[in-house]
Amino acid sequence: MNNIIDSILPKVETPARYVGNEINSVKKEISADMLRFCMAFPDVYEVGMSHLGIKILYHMLNDREKTYCERAFAPYPDMEAILREKDIPLFSIETKTPLNEFDFVGFTLQYEMSYTNILNMMDMGGIPAYSKDRTEDDPLIVFGGPCAYNPEPVADFADIIVIGEGEEVILEVLDLYESNKGNYTKEEFLKEAAKIQGVYVPSLYQAEYYEDGTLKSFVPLHDDVPAKIKKRFVKDLNKVYYPDKFIVPYIEIVHDRSMLELFRGCTRGCRFCQAGMLYRPLREKSLEVLKKNADDLIKNTGYEEISLSSLSTMDYTCLPELTDYLLEEYQDKKISVGLPSLRIDSFSIKTAEKIQKVRKTGLTFAPEAGTQRMRDVINKGVTEEDLIQSVGEAFKLGWGHVKLYFMIGLPTETTEDLDGIIKMAFKVLDTYNQTTSDKKNKKIKIVVSTSSFVPKAFTPFQWVAQDSVEDIGDKQKHIIKNMRSKMIDYSWHDPHVSRLEGVFARGDRKLSEVLYKAYKKGCKADGWKDSFNYEAWLEAFEEAGIDPDFYTARKRDFDELLPWDFIDIGVTKSFLAKEHEKALKEELTPFCKFRCVNCGFNDFEEGWKCRVYSKNQI
Repeated sequence: MNNIIDSILPKVETPARYVGNEINSVKKEISADMLRFCMAFPDVYEVGMSHLGIKILYHMLNDREKTYCERAFAPYPDMEAILREKDIPLFSIETKTPLNEFDFVGFTLQYEMSYTNILNMMDMGGIPAYSKDRTEDDPLIVFGGPCAYNPEPVADFADIIVIGEGEEVILEVLDLYESNKGNYTKEEFLKEAAKIQGVYVPSLYQAEYYEDGTLKSFVPLHDDVPAKIKKRFVKDLNKVYYPDKFIVPYIEIVHDRSMLELFRGCTRGCRFCQAGMLYRPLREKSLEVLKKNADDLIKNTGYEEISLSSLSTMDYTCLPELTDYLLEEYQDKKISVGLPSLRIDSFSIKTAEKIQKVRKTGLTFAPEAGTQRMRDVINKGVTEEDLIQSVGEAFKLGWGHVKLYFMIGLPTETTEDLDGIIKMAFKVLDTYNQTTSDKKNKKIKIVVSTSSFVPKAFTPFQWVAQDSVEDIGDKQKHIIKNMRSKMIDYSWHDPHVSRLEGVFARGDRKLSEVLYKAYKKGCKADGWKDSFNYEAWLEAFEEAGIDPDFYTARKRDFDELLPWDFIDIGVTKSFLAKEHEKALKEELTPFCKFRCVNCGFNDFEEGWKCRVYSKNQI
């Protein structure tokens, strides 16, 4: 197998995507009793190798003595064409083992438009797509990740779906498998695995529907299978596994740097944000643990940038102390500190000033909406004055590249809200001119980016109708027409893609058929503009007898049984409904880091209580 693959690599673009043997990759001698797990990422190597969750699980599983975790990624079209032509199965990059020879193959559900990539990779790896068609000799297929919180559109393809954070639950699943290997049939193993908190086995549940297509019931098929799946979350991040090294690829990847996870969860309570609800409660790592994590990664990777990664990084309690340490310790080595998208009310001029001493990059701010009324609807809790003050401070420090991130299509949006986006962009440009002594400086570049709002499960907007393709298109044209400036660039998201994202974000199990039909029509890599085939998708819906508007254009009632209602994330449905009502009244809910807003999580797990954070607790 290795010789055959070596012979085809010179014929493809960027063979380093498939070679393996990168710095810090793991090599093990394979024995008969070794459990073999393939971490399969449904996108190309450059994207998959940028994902923090893959980095964590890869090294964690390989730290198990009798487990070998390998990696596979979606091949580029040139590689796929050769593999299919020569009848070579998709393989792991560590040992070039076909996917169908592993005990487990795990896929992460990061993005709805990667679902057909999963089917393509399974097909190329010799694994039947539907779980009902797989035998005892086929691998167990495991899904996880943020999109797994509404797993129903892909339920027919998975044996196990992990709901929540994976570090603890995946080890318990593997322990169960190892201790009963050879004693259990696959069906018996799955019944036992379903008893583990955070494990959902779709084949053990049945959905029934009313004539109008809405969900009538969703029940387990056996008495000893839980009716409600409780998510898993790591209670103490100071004790959770975090690798002391990351794989360093030979080619540039999307996020080509070390990543330091500061905390999990977010207490801002933005009503559009699924992650802010899913990843509750807030759990921060201690400053000392983060220092050690950073020291290890810098020592073992050689990266010249370390990115501080969390949902709202500037909210980390000890951020000034952490950045002081990193800059004082590593400034002489020219190692920079990177920050993700920033809240405009928590931009720290002192932190920014320190960070830019090593390397100055662009700044991304996320006002999300163009008017204060709309920011109150989504509970963003920031003002235009916050933004102008933040960008003004950045301009004074020498930044000339600012990206502003907004959403369009939000509930109750009006033309005035769209005009607010345009006015805000020009106010930022005016601020640059007012705060920069050299008025002829042409380095200024403002990038305005709008994504199309997609209602998500487990948010206060999970009941609302999504804007149509035509409505979003008209809104994008309005912004393009009225925001003309050489100093301002505008980028937007394809509304046809957003429509499909919306279908699968709030879809049910009937959509598995659509996914399979679309895949068979050649739909894959749908997140890439040159691969997206909207007409083929529409044909798949028509052949399955399903109207996409049923999932996107329809407003849901509060008492409707939703496809994801069998999952308990800790945040109650009643809290989400109250937040929905407050949104329509344009009422704010306070930031809950220091004050509980009774989302329900304190009652989620015995012995757990969300706590107020202060520096002497971190």
